[in-house]
Amino acid sequence: MIEFEWILAYIALGSAVGFLAGLFGIGGGGIMVPVLTTFFVIQGFPADHIVHLALATSMAAIMFTSLASLRAHHQHGGVLWPVVLRISPGIILGTFSVAFIAAYIPSQPLAIFFVLFMLYVSFRMFKNFKPQPSRKLPGTLGLSAAGAGIGGISALVAIGGGSLTVPFLNWCNVKIQNAIGTSAAVGFPISVAGSLGYITGGLSVDTLPEFTLGFIYIPAVIAITIVSTVTAPLGAKLAHKLPVDALKKLFAVLLLMLCANMLYTVFSG
Repeated sequence: MIEFEWILAYIALGSAVGFLAGLFGIGGGGIMVPVLTTFFVIQGFPADHIVHLALATSMAAIMFTSLASLRAHHQHGGVLWPVVLRISPGIILGTFSVAFIAAYIPSQPLAIFFVLFMLYVSFRMFKNFKPQPSRKLPGTLGLSAAGAGIGGISALVAIGGGSLTVPFLNWCNVKIQNAIGTSAAVGFPISVAGSLGYITGGLSVDTLPEFTLGFIYIPAVIAITIVSTVTAPLGAKLAHKLPVDALKKLFAVLLLMLCANMLYTVFSG
């Protein structure tokens, strides 16, 4: 039976993830993965699969929040559904395949890749970098290829793809409002395919803790999801009242600190 204090810890994490996601318009993987890695080490989960469990659990939690985000952007007419339909086959194939393959990659290389990607995310947030529109959207084959790349990277860092999809669409002359809305819609197939990949890849591992489905730790997903859906609207509301650009720089520093702690946790075990 899971101890009550761990339920409280996951609730606290979900509160922070939801609030920050609403405030900055980002997914919660950058926060969840390093924190879950630390939590799972303290709980005594198998060291060989600590990062797999953190990535999979984060991806599963994102599945529910991405669905709510998709619905909100659709209601505001921000989703380009023809683009979603053309990019999704590549997204699903790339995300599922890489999530499944990740089961056979040791935790340390996974942690290094995650941290390197978060360095890229932090740099973009700190510099407030936005790519200049310079071309048109590619055809179906090109969109599928881009989707496979976005999905594959998303599976390795447990994100809904916004850090990659929005810049790509913006670069292809898609208006920023539509880029954000379409990215939100794409986040759902990414999270579903990624979760299925991590479930399938983890089914053959017999050293995982209780209450797991593949690599997904169910109690954490439930606690994080329930609370984050409540705190996300609060963050979104405050986004219009707080100096978000300045706060993003502080958040970028926080991400780097969490990643440094994650590397220490994984490599000192």
